[in-house]
Amino acid sequence: MAKTIISEGRTTNEAIEKGLKELNVSRKKVEIKVLENEDKRSFFSILAPRVVKVEMTLKESVEEKEIKPKKEIVLTEEEQAKASDNLENFLQELKKELPEDTRYSIRKEKDAIYVDLNSPNLGFLIGYRGETLYAMQNILTAVAGKGIDNRVRVILDIEGYKAKREKTLEELAEKVAKTVIKTGKSVKLEPMQAYERKIIHSELQGNSKVETNSIGEEPYRRIVVSLKK
Repeated sequence: MAKTIISEGRTTNEAIEKGLKELNVSRKKVEIKVLENEDKRSFFSILAPRVVKVEMTLKESVEEKEIKPKKEIVLTEEEQAKASDNLENFLQELKKELPEDTRYSIRKEKDAIYVDLNSPNLGFLIGYRGETLYAMQNILTAVAGKGIDNRVRVILDIEGYKAKREKTLEELAEKVAKTVIKTGKSVKLEPMQAYERKIIHSELQGNSKVETNSIGEEPYRRIVVSLKK
């Protein structure tokens, strides 16, 4: 269900601006309905404080947008082999620039090509919260798809980082949910990658007491965990 809030102000614009700030989205991302217009004031209410109320609804349910599966990718055996060869050639050259003990593996599947890099000294390729890892994954995706008409998806992991991060995020989701239930107050998480937000959404999707919404624009998009209405 799309998130809806009621915002108030002395004018319609002020009410809208307050609502956009609360939702942390741009105006084009919401549907706006004026509930109380500043022009509709009677003679007897002229001395009362001016209040305009607007109802603001996100145009699309964030949870559905981020959790729904992407269009299925099916690679033929020939496409898998071509993508694997592209990556093999690239990684052979890249390995020369990495620590000597670096090892890599390529696993071909119909839905994606999986690449694992391993070495105790590859932290610089992971970066803060995986930022460098995801950037490199995009590069590998472009490399793998060279000469292939079908869309190729590459899933990169370095020293098992993603599995460790996923466990950390699942534990964070449960901890935040307990805090929200106990205090009744919403909690904003720090900005995350879309892949990480999806983990939080999925972990709490079955929780009967809390709901999750994503707010803001990339790269500062973040999750808000709040009590279900």
